[in-house]
Amino acid sequence: MSKGYQRISKDINEENPPELSKGGFSGITLAYNAKSENEVDDILQSVKEVGAKVVKVPKKLSWGGYGGYFIDPDGYYWEVAYGSNWEFDDSNMLIIKD
Repeated sequence: MSKGYQRISKDINEENPPELSKGGFSGITLAYNAKSENEVDDILQSVKEVGAKVVKVPKKLSWGGYGGYFIDPDGYYWEVAYGSNWEFDDSNMLIIKD
């Protein structure tokens, strides 16, 4: 098992990390980069209302951000996160700085 997989699975749930499985957790996650903590909360509430399962309620994160995870109805894991130092361009794309 790769260290990358171990880190991401523990980020999802430190006490009971998801295990790789056929038709289940694939070892990758998709991401939604929010512009505020409120947006993180709103997105996770909205996806829950349409059938997604929130597997990590939003909270302050070790790197200083705020976020949580959900599993969509097709079984994909999504991270929804916000960083107070994040900047977005005119197209609402996250700007990655070196």
